[in-house]
Amino acid sequence: MEATSDKLATHLRGLREQHGMTLDTLAGRTGLSRATLSRIEKNEVSPTAETLGRLATVYAVPISQLLTPLEQSFQPIVRRHDQPFWTDRGRAFQRRSVSPPSGHLSVELIEGTLTARQRIAYDAPAVPGQEHHLYVLSGQIEITVEGKAYDLRQGDCLRYILFGETVFETTHSPCTYVIALS
Repeated sequence: MEATSDKLATHLRGLREQHGMTLDTLAGRTGLSRATLSRIEKNEVSPTAETLGRLATVYAVPISQLLTPLEQSFQPIVRRHDQPFWTDRGRAFQRRSVSPPSGHLSVELIEGTLTARQRIAYDAPAVPGQEHHLYVLSGQIEITVEGKAYDLRQGDCLRYILFGETVFETTHSPCTYVIALS
């Protein structure tokens, strides 16, 4: 179930308004231009993974809550075909929310697929101090956490607590991984 761009645009505009911010204020806090933010909210362009990272940092919520608002009632299971996913076509990156959406639980699973020769950099975490466990399902990826690089291959798992920048970079092969956020 792909996150529709209309719903995403409406949700992002609603979050900004809920936080009492103008486009100018949000632009100042994210480092993105007012015009870009306006075009995203009007669904004229799709945000990149980095843009979503900046917005999540300002709102202090995981990216998954930008892409899919939390369900009001707890659902213990979500089938793969019902798991929301989002695609950054410019980076050939797909992000799937594996866990049933809930604001009541503390662990969240995210599946990411990044094609070969791609790089995504997040300036800051959406939730500073959040614990991450990144497990590589297939392929190879270099993860740089606060300046320290880790080369990960199928079956490898990296555990870290995030306070600063992260970079996800593939070389000659694509990579699919799961991140558990706690």
